[in-house]
Amino acid sequence: MSKKTEKYILAVDLGTSGPKSALVSTRGEIVADAFVENDLFLLDGGGAEQDPEQWWQSVLETFRILLAKRLVPPEEIAAVCCSSQWSGTVAVDENGRHLMNALVWLDSRGSPYIDAITGGPLKIQGYDPRKLLRWIRLTGGAPSRSGKDSIAHILYIKNRLPDVYQRTYKFLEPKDYLNLRFTGIFAASGDSITLHWVTDNRNIERICYDDRLVKLSTIEGNKFPDLVQAASILGPIKKEVADDLGLSPSVKVISGMPDVQAAAVGSGAVADFAAHLYIGTSSWLTCHVPFKKTLLSKNIASLPSAIPGRYFVANEQESAGACLKFLRDNLFFPQDAISDTPAPHDFYQRLDLLAAGAPPGSGGLLFLPWLYGERTPIDDPLIRGGFVNLSLEATRAEIVRAVLEGVALNSRWLLGAVEKFAGRRIDPIRMIGGGAASDVWCRIHADVLDRTVEKVKDPLLANVRGAGLLGAAAMGYVPFSKIGDAVEIERSYTPDPAHRQVYDILFREFTSSYKRTRKTCARLNRVT
Repeated sequence: MSKKTEKYILAVDLGTSGPKSALVSTRGEIVADAFVENDLFLLDGGGAEQDPEQWWQSVLETFRILLAKRLVPPEEIAAVCCSSQWSGTVAVDENGRHLMNALVWLDSRGSPYIDAITGGPLKIQGYDPRKLLRWIRLTGGAPSRSGKDSIAHILYIKNRLPDVYQRTYKFLEPKDYLNLRFTGIFAASGDSITLHWVTDNRNIERICYDDRLVKLSTIEGNKFPDLVQAASILGPIKKEVADDLGLSPSVKVISGMPDVQAAAVGSGAVADFAAHLYIGTSSWLTCHVPFKKTLLSKNIASLPSAIPGRYFVANEQESAGACLKFLRDNLFFPQDAISDTPAPHDFYQRLDLLAAGAPPGSGGLLFLPWLYGERTPIDDPLIRGGFVNLSLEATRAEIVRAVLEGVALNSRWLLGAVEKFAGRRIDPIRMIGGGAASDVWCRIHADVLDRTVEKVKDPLLANVRGAGLLGAAAMGYVPFSKIGDAVEIERSYTPDPAHRQVYDILFREFTSSYKRTRKTCARLNRVT
């Protein structure tokens, strides 16, 4: 494509920390990016909320920052494509106004109401087997008993905030809420609606609501949005939004995708069994697969991808980069009565220097990263983390390295489950997200996983690159099969055989630590 005919996508990835937006060429080149931070409200009883209006205003602010740079003519911007955090819920009225804060993916207050719809006189792992079989056969999975799926959020609102529930016209995922603001259209795509567990996903080309599953949910079917095809043109941008931003009213809005699917596209690992590991606030290790399958014991399933006609392996680990944020805000630089010194701007780079100076294995210190429960490879909202084998001799460098290694050990635990699901060894693994910006963490992952790790160029922009590439493909500028060609590998890390033994030992202790502590955590976290 010549420069004269080059087109661009305004892409946004709405993460938990805020929206990151970029101007992405239809060849996958990121011309510029911008970020605005958002607030997260953690509430008693497992609540986690954000303000949808702040989302919207922050997205507009990032777009204005990009457009003010005047790097491309506004008339060359062809589309807007949104990615966002998944498993969030926005209750909106008929006019598209949100009725309360959004419940985001960390919110677990709906757990008791999931127990109510999934249980029965006979239970297997908390599920009525007849209901479970129906969910798995039709959707590929089932509502998580952690209470963090979208369906659990809606049930929480229905049972605890009945006035809001009655006034709600539609319940929307975060990216579908942004699309509503861009177009005025209430809709979801087959990939974004999945965690409501009310769709028949057996025909990947025609995902639709299933009346039996809707009835099981106990939620009125008319409160779910209409479904559109993944990676389709949803509609034109609203004139008032286009005028506000200085865009042409011919700009199209693409249906977009949740962040897990965006990461798969933005990593370039779009071929079957080509995997990527995302390390952000949470983490996941996933790949596309040519089949629909469920591994219930590991909470893994193949679910609809954002790429039309494809499934991908879905899983999520709850706390990854969040563990480093915990170190920064709760241990090293808390704002409390002892100290109010702010963290230095290069805090994470300093952590890297510390970790690099500690030996592999951190002197036998083991960190368990389950600071907010876990989803896969075990679904346990009550498990908690901590340090094992902490001694007076432990240095700060060893503590920091142990945290990095603990997250990597969790990734290894998940890798075993994903490889069992895929029926093959997965190697190499592409790495993206904020964690991939750390060479030390990439090296640790290669050694702990015993796999080649490929660091994608601009790893922090993988999701927004994915949104841009999906938008380009939906507009017909690039075939879906060629998306991977647009993503560069910056550096590869091969595992060091000298570190294999120490990490094998740590991994055995890591998994056995879960077995030893899960009952204790369950008892402590049920204390009122």
